[in-house]
Amino acid sequence: MSTAKVKLAIIGVGLIGGSLGLCLKDKLGEEIYITGLCRTQASMDKAMKLGAVDFATADVQQAVHDADIVFLSPPVLQIVPMVKKILPYLKKGTILTDAGSTKQYIWEHLRGILPEGIYYIAGHPMAGREKSGVEAACKDLFVGKAYVIVENTGAPQEAQQKLMKLLRYTGANFTTLDIATHDRCASVISHVPHVTAAALVTLLNRTGGDLASCIKLIGGGFKDTTRIASSNADMWADICMTNSDAIVDSLHTLQEILDDVIAACKSQDRQAIYDYFSASKKRRDGILEHAEREFDTN
Repeated sequence: MSTAKVKLAIIGVGLIGGSLGLCLKDKLGEEIYITGLCRTQASMDKAMKLGAVDFATADVQQAVHDADIVFLSPPVLQIVPMVKKILPYLKKGTILTDAGSTKQYIWEHLRGILPEGIYYIAGHPMAGREKSGVEAACKDLFVGKAYVIVENTGAPQEAQQKLMKLLRYTGANFTTLDIATHDRCASVISHVPHVTAAALVTLLNRTGGDLASCIKLIGGGFKDTTRIASSNADMWADICMTNSDAIVDSLHTLQEILDDVIAACKSQDRQAIYDYFSASKKRRDGILEHAEREFDTN
């Protein structure tokens, strides 16, 4: 970084925002000054005690005053209202970026309200854990994870470079997508898996009198496939509301796949079931191998 101290404001010092703060303080130390906007005194105390921020506050003006970069990490439906709150206190040249899991909704609402000289660069770190809150944050959360940057939101090249110079300290694997492609892909690889994991837990709850017996049998398979069902409900409700078209389309496709499996089971078509599992194994193994090669070359 340059000799001038970078001033970063993190709005929402939870798992993602807190992990970013921990990472950048670890890498840059006194070269960066981080303020955090928190809702409660308890959250402020935790964020400062853990070292995710230098200063935490519940006051919007205090949090963003003189910030070079503002990292927005509240639930998706809170991002636009939060931007409206902070705009009066931003200096010219401030860069806004976010960790929102859906992009089209945010950009459609921000594009008409951003004043000249305030830039928005849409981002989505594909990192997370089933736990939430700053106490779940860790400095290495982003290492090796995909991090999408959407470049078609009107920010000048120098703003892009300034943001990327900071974000590269995360150790993430950066890629770019247009907004529509991002939202479609996110529905397939992130949003629908979360809906499905929750559905599997709901299925367990609907086993009636067998619930106690089923719980006794729970092992690694159930725990692995439902791990993400422990994620933040508020965040995922917002995601489903703001990417509903893509999520519904993907769920309909998943429904068709399950209908084929149901039909094959009913008709005792073992070959169809074998082909189903075989093709999915081959596809998954190939995807993982490809991903490892991609990461090794970055």
